[in-house]
Amino acid sequence: MYVQRCFSFNGRIRRKEYIVSQLLYYVGLLIISFLVSEADMPIVGFLFLPLAWFSLAQGAKRCHDRDNTGFFQIIPFYSIWMFFAPGDNGPNRFGPDPKQTAMEMHLI
Repeated sequence: MYVQRCFSFNGRIRRKEYIVSQLLYYVGLLIISFLVSEADMPIVGFLFLPLAWFSLAQGAKRCHDRDNTGFFQIIPFYSIWMFFAPGDNGPNRFGPDPKQTAMEMHLI
């Protein structure tokens, strides 16, 4: 279920989840780059495709938290802005507020 949610373009995520996902993306990118260049394993380069899909999906969900479409992430430097900008309070057209959902889970 969680893996499916990571690769989905639907819903919203908070800043913390976006930052962690981008850190995982860059660590994975470093590992794949090392394997392709040093280990002489060019076939490993195909692992970049699911990694890129993961990064784009997480970026789209972060854009949704700001009530923008996922296409906003292709604007130069917008991905940096998503690290610092708060999400919309309450539900928007992309789903419920992930911060409120997290607080409700802790109350139950």
